[in-house]
Amino acid sequence: MDKSRLQGHIAMLFTSLIFGVNIPLSKNLMPDWISPVGLTYSRFAFGAIAFWAISLFVKWEKVTKKDMGTLFLGSLLGVGLNQAAFISGLERTSVTNASIVITVTPILAMIISFFILKEPITIRKTSGVLIGLIGVLTMILTSQLAGHGREASLTGDLLCVLSSLSYAFFLVLTRGISRRYSSITLMKWMFLFSALLFYPLGSKELFTARVFQSGTSLAWGSYLYMLIGATMITYLLIPVAQRRIRPTTIGMYNYLQPLVASLIAIMWGHDTFSWIKPFSAVLIFTGVYFVTTSKSREDVETERKKNILILENLSKLE
Repeated sequence: MDKSRLQGHIAMLFTSLIFGVNIPLSKNLMPDWISPVGLTYSRFAFGAIAFWAISLFVKWEKVTKKDMGTLFLGSLLGVGLNQAAFISGLERTSVTNASIVITVTPILAMIISFFILKEPITIRKTSGVLIGLIGVLTMILTSQLAGHGREASLTGDLLCVLSSLSYAFFLVLTRGISRRYSSITLMKWMFLFSALLFYPLGSKELFTARVFQSGTSLAWGSYLYMLIGATMITYLLIPVAQRRIRPTTIGMYNYLQPLVASLIAIMWGHDTFSWIKPFSAVLIFTGVYFVTTSKSREDVETERKKNILILENLSKLE
């Protein structure tokens, strides 16, 4: 594996770890400390302010009109709809169900990449996705049967599906611009668009949130973690990964989030350790490895050209 791809994998590993921790923390914040709408808008507003502030200290990049349109679409899919649907779904369903639902992201990314980016759906890639999925479902459903899950609603689950679908489209459609602009440039515009579009709906919910009036240290810690860790740091790392690895591979890292959430539940005494968890972890990492080492469109094209060159040389010898 070359240095560039390794950097992409490291970026997504940290992103998935941060997102995994954020799931139970966000669940604990809603609805007592802040509403789903207020929590979502907090991320939009904070992200816009933080990324524009950081942009003052880096080189300015001019964005073309065509790419600005892609940025706007990316803000709707990867920031606005993705976060709003997931937070609203998480408030209505259990952490367990939300963790199960987001595992469809790599499958969706693989299908969308096939139609839009012409990425091949190889047996190795499909096997990796399915092996990882089996690992996640084994771990989560075992926890559910043991009585560690909470009641969930169909509406909440469907909202999480919508979040996964929008995120998969985001990964595919913004891959091109992620290679042309820095993470700061991409995110300052995407979060600004989302903050402006959702201002009428989210600003009131944010300013009247109970966390600002009588929040405990745990509530404030969870809230700040969501803003700094799960918003600013993660959205700086995602474009880094997009420039280096494929959308399906990025989506595969979603499989790590339920594993992290499960470990946190064990630490908090909400779950118990069993042999099934390390077994599931092995399946998850095996799946990630299979997808990572599968052939990309560039690999297939290079191999095809190499075979043509070999045939041409053989014909000349004859």
